[in-house]
Amino acid sequence: MIGWLQGTILDTWSQGPKAGVVLNCAGVGYEVQLTQRQQAPLVEGEPLDLWIHQVYREDASVLFGFSDKNERELFRRLISVNGVGPQAALALLQECGLTELIRAITGGDLRRLCKAQGVGKRTAERLAVELRTGLAAFDGPQPPGLSLVEGLPDELNSETSPLLNDLEGTLMALGYDDLEIRRALRAVHDQGAGVRPEDGDLDSWLKSCLQWLSQDAG
Repeated sequence: MIGWLQGTILDTWSQGPKAGVVLNCAGVGYEVQLTQRQQAPLVEGEPLDLWIHQVYREDASVLFGFSDKNERELFRRLISVNGVGPQAALALLQECGLTELIRAITGGDLRRLCKAQGVGKRTAERLAVELRTGLAAFDGPQPPGLSLVEGLPDELNSETSPLLNDLEGTLMALGYDDLEIRRALRAVHDQGAGVRPEDGDLDSWLKSCLQWLSQDAG
């Protein structure tokens, strides 16, 4: 298993959205796939060292390279999520970069995640739900307050609010899942400067949530 390479840039290559480098390491040329943003500044003949993740397929062994060890670790966590393959993981890193991608996942920013090629809404939801807690250490502790993907504060707790319980049931009947509903509740709550369900009625909350969900899907 190859984990790290150091050598001289022999050539760079592009094939559609894919980009990479041929790295001359002691007379052996290793073809390594990179993000386009990582490949862009490379110059032939210059030294380069890369952290490597190796993927074995039936017809080939593919090397993915990263300038930072944390970036490789994030790549490995991304591909551990069901439905996220190496190309989708690279697309996420290409679209966001290391720090912004971590913040998008831990903050449940599905719109940002879906901008990456090959990443749909359901995949973005899985990333936010499955990786949020584990990635918090990459970017420091999360600020206090409402979470997009975890528990909501007491005023947005359906167990203590009959109106909110009815609201969640109505939204689920319309086909929205738990994560979408929580994000909508947070957004409406924030837009109303912390307004509680008891301060309004079911119709007004339902209308506000549907408006936000419609905008978010756009």
